[in-house]
Amino acid sequence: MTAPQAERSAPASARKPRPTLRLLRHLLPHWRRLLPAALASAGSDLAAAALTATAAWLITRAAEQPPLASVSLAIVAVRALALGRGALRYADRLLGHDGVLRAVAGFRTRVYEALVPLAPAGTPAFRSGDLLTRLVDDVDAAQDLLLRVMIPAVAACAVAVATTGAVAVLLPQAGLLLGLLLAVAGLLVPALVLALSHRAGRAQKEVRGELSALTLDLTQGAADLAAYGAQGRAEERARRASARIAVLERRRALTVSLASAVVLLFQGGAAVGVTWLALRAHAAGALPAVHLTVLAVLALVSFDALVPLPAAARHLAEVRASASRLADLFDTPAPVTDPPTPVSFPSEGPLGVDITDLRVRHRPGGPPALDGVSLRLPPGRRVVLLGASGCGKSTLIATLMGFLPYEAGSIRVGGRELRDCAGADARRAITGMTQDAHVFHTTIRANLLLARPDASDAELREAARRARLLEWVESLPDRWETLLGGDGAAMSGGQRQRLLLARALLADPPVLVLDEPTEGLDPDTAAAVLADILDATRGRTTLLVTHERSGIAEADEIVTLERDQPRRSRHILQDLI
Repeated sequence: MTAPQAERSAPASARKPRPTLRLLRHLLPHWRRLLPAALASAGSDLAAAALTATAAWLITRAAEQPPLASVSLAIVAVRALALGRGALRYADRLLGHDGVLRAVAGFRTRVYEALVPLAPAGTPAFRSGDLLTRLVDDVDAAQDLLLRVMIPAVAACAVAVATTGAVAVLLPQAGLLLGLLLAVAGLLVPALVLALSHRAGRAQKEVRGELSALTLDLTQGAADLAAYGAQGRAEERARRASARIAVLERRRALTVSLASAVVLLFQGGAAVGVTWLALRAHAAGALPAVHLTVLAVLALVSFDALVPLPAAARHLAEVRASASRLADLFDTPAPVTDPPTPVSFPSEGPLGVDITDLRVRHRPGGPPALDGVSLRLPPGRRVVLLGASGCGKSTLIATLMGFLPYEAGSIRVGGRELRDCAGADARRAITGMTQDAHVFHTTIRANLLLARPDASDAELREAARRARLLEWVESLPDRWETLLGGDGAAMSGGQRQRLLLARALLADPPVLVLDEPTEGLDPDTAAAVLADILDATRGRTTLLVTHERSGIAEADEIVTLERDQPRRSRHILQDLI
């Protein structure tokens, strides 16, 4: 069981801490790489503060014209601190980005693992563009939690404690004043920024998700929008979303700018206050002149590490909004859950499928999409399932592949009840070419290897030959390395469907399912593709779902799915004429 599945199966009280803490829990396993980065960042800021204070002491002491031996240690310290600051800053950047990128890569994998049980029946709860924003932008926000929030906070805390302690050793009352001002500037100001940015951060994430969805609609649905005269309205909605993002961004930038100005005011107040206390102590003879300079400089440099904190608070607000959106993704219940102790399918021989009185609903309490359906798919036989659009063919396929639960009836695969088996095992046993199968913007070889990454060149050629695609592939200048464009834009409709068929054949499942393989093709091409499919699947347990009646004469059996119950037809060519 994967971590996201374990989260879903845990009791609600035990598995729902605050979203930011849940995000941090996913990232903390990489603490061994992140801790050195935080220490290097704190060391770099401490070295900068120590360098400034030591240089101030050296300049002041040199004005007194002491023997060279008395300042030689300070000279060496200045050189060492200057070199050490640069080295530590480089280590901070190198270790921090290495650890954070590894942590985010692992977390992104967990997000994909959480998404897999939702697909395809559970993903319509999220618009495609918004879902993409969650998978990219919201996951990337995890690196801000580490790089721009936690590491600067650790460094600021280390510098504040060290400088306050050093000032308190030299002049206790000055240390008390500096510590108070650092606490207010480092805690209260970022807390106010966080409170003011929280609502705007959530709103900005939601609007960004909406803009991504609108942009996807505009790009993928441009032809349909233009055909119905709706392109202008869609563009106006996208412009309004973009303008809303700009307003929120300006508002949050103004908040951070004002907060940074407040931190600078505290810095100036601390420098004036500490210097005034130091001057009084020096006038009373309780503080050497060289320490006076050091105190004034330390009061200034102690706030340098606090300057990034308002921006860190803003990033934290964004991270909280992203973590909340990712928590919604993690908490979305999977349409189908695996049984506690799944059984396995038979490992030898062809598998048959027996469906009896099946009832399926797309949502609890909704009307049944299938009710009382019975169907038998004998081992090694090709069964064509005919039916008009909306009669439940794709619902039946989704149920067979374990994407939808069935509330009544039985599906037995190789003698095993489907609901007693793990979903991954079901999809290894029953898979093929779905209606929304995708051709990726990569080479022909890479598209086919999705079905079986370890397939040899001979197996690729055989799958392409059986799908009647090999001749076309070998006629191309780049052959198997030809780029196919987004969703197969460089192919004709028939070539695209044959490529998907070759991919399904290469997977070589015990039960091959082909859902509307001729969708969108003209009648002549559709008939040719169906004939090629039936020829390529001879002797294989195959369920071919289509609404086309031409090109299926070679099927072993034809079944018509009506609204309530499939009607079985004998495969006799004369019956179809």
